[in-house]
Amino acid sequence: MMRNGGQLLVECLMALGASKSFGVPGESYLAVLDALHDTAGRLDYVLCRNEGGAAFMASAYGKLTGSPGICFVTRGPGVANASIGVHTAMQDSSPMLLFVGQVGTDMRGREAFQEVDYRAVFGTMAKWAVEIDDVERLPEIVARAWTTALTGRPGPVVIALPEDMLTTLTDVAALSGPARVFEAAADADALAEARSMLAASRRPIILIGGANWSAQGRAVLQAFAESSDIPVVAAFRFQDQFDNGSPVFVGEAGVGMVPHVKKLIRDADVILAINVRFGEMTTDGYTLLSVPEPKQKLIHVHGSDREIGKIYVPSLGIHAGPNAFAKALSPVKGDWAEWRSQARQSYEGTFTAPAQPGPVDMVEVSRWLRETLPDDVILTNGAGNFTVWPNKFFKFGPKARLLAPQSGAMGYGLPAAIAAKVACPGRTVVCFAGDGDFQMNCQELGTAMQAGAQPIVLILNNGIYGTIRAHQERHYPARVSGTTIENPDFVGIARAYGFHAERVGATVDFAGAFGRALASTTGAVLELDISPEALTPRQTLSQMREAALASQKANV
Repeated sequence: MMRNGGQLLVECLMALGASKSFGVPGESYLAVLDALHDTAGRLDYVLCRNEGGAAFMASAYGKLTGSPGICFVTRGPGVANASIGVHTAMQDSSPMLLFVGQVGTDMRGREAFQEVDYRAVFGTMAKWAVEIDDVERLPEIVARAWTTALTGRPGPVVIALPEDMLTTLTDVAALSGPARVFEAAADADALAEARSMLAASRRPIILIGGANWSAQGRAVLQAFAESSDIPVVAAFRFQDQFDNGSPVFVGEAGVGMVPHVKKLIRDADVILAINVRFGEMTTDGYTLLSVPEPKQKLIHVHGSDREIGKIYVPSLGIHAGPNAFAKALSPVKGDWAEWRSQARQSYEGTFTAPAQPGPVDMVEVSRWLRETLPDDVILTNGAGNFTVWPNKFFKFGPKARLLAPQSGAMGYGLPAAIAAKVACPGRTVVCFAGDGDFQMNCQELGTAMQAGAQPIVLILNNGIYGTIRAHQERHYPARVSGTTIENPDFVGIARAYGFHAERVGATVDFAGAFGRALASTTGAVLELDISPEALTPRQTLSQMREAALASQKANV
């Protein structure tokens, strides 16, 4: 059957299992848009407002579902906008395919209109970057891209689509389905050695990360940790991968790491790290474990051999998928019950914080949400000091999920929440956004409206770029520059996009407003009046400034 490359591409994606895609249209891939005309209900195209938002949605979709998020953008400016989503997908280890229109093969290398060398631009940002130069090889390359995005350490793949490759006719067969690839399994001797190391320890911890866990894999790991009574620490923004209600869960090793977690990692004698890439946040700037040889005995288990020994030389490296490894574990016993118990007690203590200054107290709001939200809620956030509330003041049960960028990208939360509603329309999705963070992608409220994928958005409005102001006050106290924001009418903007919207001016008003947000059939935006003084749960902006000024004076 003769059809063009655009039609062939869409056939292949549907055969692989893709059912949703996100994008901004461009003339460089009109043949793909034409092919998508007839696939509604099978491969839907969610029309976005900016390529950055579209790529964030695809990245978040991949992280939530475990199936590659699909994104279509045009060449040049379009893909430049989308690059933030590629970077985020890579740091999150989220499977994603970014399809980019490209100049025709007869024009390559001339700096034609909007031409980009995708291999050069994305060679270090994506897991793989490739350009199709023969329509007959399109099924081969798409199959490889899909498998590459999913296996080992998942990540983004960028596929450039020259215009003539999409319009050329071909009768080559489409794919019939995806490759079935089983996770690498641990060698029996390696498992025995790992158990022996744990059994001989006095202060073991399990460090868990990665976004490609199965429900069964997480359950059997939890059973192992609980039967062995070993404390579990989540890597940066992966606390949703382990039941926070379990007595062995003791906290997250991420930005703003709490003291007891730092001490646990530093004082541990054996660390079983499963599915973890050792990033800056999880290691507190690479200080908790010495580089390259930690003083702690490190058992590093990962589905990608490239992660093992990348930064730290492990005492034992095991190339195995997280789920396969967890299923092979059997309980160990040791004299560390008090070690685990004290860690759990310290974790429970982190939810206590003083009342916050200002109209809306996020300590109280967080407590109410913790007690009220359904057990399968999906929380999302972008970047800023406000993320302490969903990241540090919420307990994720086995059904709850957190979509938050390891890249620290502002503007991720709203697109991620929209993607979550596209993937799981029946679940409650709550986005936490700062006022600066929200304005990075607030236009995607239009995407939500058009797609009928409208989450609840909490805008924590304090009139400043909070994280930068905090660093500013610590290093250049009382010299405010470039961190104060004059904001628009957020409620008016949200209503213009068809959302229910309210301004919450007092803590006591939050519960009622959130109830109305839950009842809304069109999603909701709640603007919370937050004092700029409430920059962190336990230190105000004025206290930061006073401490910095006192330190300067003492050093004069």
